[in-house]
Amino acid sequence: MRVVAHAKVNLFLRILAREAPTGFHQIETAFALLELADELVVTRTARDVALTVHGPDLGPSEENLAVRAARAVLEATGQKFGVALELTKRIPVRAGLGGGSSDAAAALHAVNLLAGNAVPSHELLYFATRLGADVAFFASGAPCAVAWGRGERLFRFAPPPAMPALIAMPSPPVGVATPDAYRWWDEMHPDPHSRGPVVLDAEVFAAWGSIGRLGGNDFEIPVFGKHPPLRALFERLAGTHPYWVRLCGSGSAVAAVYGDKRRRDDAAMTLGEKRQGLIKTRTLASPPAAPAPVEVLP
Repeated sequence: MRVVAHAKVNLFLRILAREAPTGFHQIETAFALLELADELVVTRTARDVALTVHGPDLGPSEENLAVRAARAVLEATGQKFGVALELTKRIPVRAGLGGGSSDAAAALHAVNLLAGNAVPSHELLYFATRLGADVAFFASGAPCAVAWGRGERLFRFAPPPAMPALIAMPSPPVGVATPDAYRWWDEMHPDPHSRGPVVLDAEVFAAWGSIGRLGGNDFEIPVFGKHPPLRALFERLAGTHPYWVRLCGSGSAVAAVYGDKRRRDDAAMTLGEKRQGLIKTRTLASPPAAPAPVEVLP
């Protein structure tokens, strides 16, 4: 079974409140998918879960979200078989693009399909929510959605037109751990008042021009304050006149959307493709493709 696991961008992100006593943060955000994607091939085996990664080192397999997702489905269906996961990484890691979460959602659907869809969709979404804040969005199959709380409350909306996009990575690389980004935000808001979600008309998301006028990403001020080179990269990208530009999640990638391919390619030349880590891609205007069967030779 071959599954494409797309990257995402946060069209906006607001931190609404900090839960007591857990300290977990309630957020409001809007997700949109990109063509940029990892590829996951899932093969049925006799038992257990094995992971092979083509790309950067992702750390211990036991901590990998795709492995944990596969195990969740196998345990729910009685451990009647195992799976081998072959993951080709194209989404930069620790960049705020949701690669690990997307891989987990892909594994949930693929393993469940191999199990004859034994796990109902509502239970699969419950597994997704427990795996991570972004996994529920990827598992939902929506190309765009507004999310609240811990990401488990989703409102799907029609995506804006597909447009050329540019992902810029700082060079040298900057590592931003999400818990650190929240801690920096907390330090700036030691006694924050809870904020209510913004009531948004779905028509706001009909065009990239109106999306570009939405509120920003609450992580930008604290993260840019800790990493001035990342702020400089954001400002350089904003200077290429995109429809929309934002920090991706808590970082460290920055994304921009352009009116046409020429403007996107001109922006890449301005930033310097050889010196700067740049990825050319597009936003998606339709739901991602369903898992596709593939022949896996013994």
